[in-house]
Amino acid sequence: MKFRKKPIVIEAYKTDKELIIQTLEGPMKADPGDWIITGIRGEKYPCKPDVFDRTYEPVQDDQELTPFL
Repeated sequence: MKFRKKPIVIEAYKTDKELIIQTLEGPMKADPGDWIITGIRGEKYPCKPDVFDRTYEPVQDDQELTPFL
């Protein structure tokens, strides 16, 4: 079977320094330039820029921020 991710809107910011992010899976290192994503349950995790660019696209400010649960 094949599956597609449900379209959800996330919040993210790009870090300019090395960070240790407490994720649901434990601490993860974020390097400068990595994106810090807030997931649909409020959890945080780092994402490398190339993966972020292939996975996410900008949305308009007026688009609804309702996640699919």
